[in-house]
Amino acid sequence: MYAANLFDGKKILVTGGGTGLGRGMAEKFLSLGAEIAICGRRKEVCEQTAQALMAKHGGKVSAYGVDIRDAAAVDAMVEQIFVAGPLTDLVNNAAGNFISPTEALSPRGFDAIANIVMHGTFYVTHAVGKRWISLGWRPGDPMRAVMSIIVTWVENGGPFVVPSAMSKSAILTMTRSLATEWARYGIRLNAVGPGEIPTEGMSKRLSPGEQPGARARDVNPMGRVGTKDELNNLATFLLSSGCDWLTGQAIMMDGGGYLATGGNFYELRKWTPEQWAEARALIEAQNKKDRAQRG
Repeated sequence: MYAANLFDGKKILVTGGGTGLGRGMAEKFLSLGAEIAICGRRKEVCEQTAQALMAKHGGKVSAYGVDIRDAAAVDAMVEQIFVAGPLTDLVNNAAGNFISPTEALSPRGFDAIANIVMHGTFYVTHAVGKRWISLGWRPGDPMRAVMSIIVTWVENGGPFVVPSAMSKSAILTMTRSLATEWARYGIRLNAVGPGEIPTEGMSKRLSPGEQPGARARDVNPMGRVGTKDELNNLATFLLSSGCDWLTGQAIMMDGGGYLATGGNFYELRKWTPEQWAEARALIEAQNKKDRAQRG
């Protein structure tokens, strides 16, 4: 539905762009002519993704290894990107999450999610936004856009994923707040709450031991999960100049799931202690695997 050169002249940073939904959005933007920067904690994964995307589509993809929980490291990365040419758009996609009874969470477990999702998203948005503002903007100039990935749970709460629900709610509040504060600088901010779109990371921490998407297919009004292409198309519209008056909005894309069922993890109240123990073991095994891959 989009012109092949729609994003010519754009330079877009996608956090968490080495895998999953971030990689999918980065590839879509690249295919439409944008220059792409991707970042993640595993630089080698981002570099492999960058090479694969350029081999497939051409263009330019730059890869950065950064822990977005580190504000100084984020600022240094964004400065490096801007020195080579300013960004035009930002996609806040990097996140973390896992299921747990809230009473079983440790402060470290809570911080592991909040520091990535809430603090990290603010650090990146702040580092990019302040540079845009310093460059100046006049009416008639191209607008800059920030799109942040949230969750449908910001509307109705997230039992068993409280750190994520709290942190994503903070991102939505940031989106709405900065949409009014930064509009005069030519900056738009919007958010998207995707329903279940199976990815390896999401499935192993939120549905351990289950067939990805099986639970959603049983209860979703459309009888299916979402696809990366659907998210990619929505993200493309939000970063395009197709409706520059759209800002401060949250769009929920989940086939009507949260309207019909709440779209969250409330059904896990039925789990036995044994099921929770099994889930914790599977999640910890995945965490150990990830730590080993990071070296």
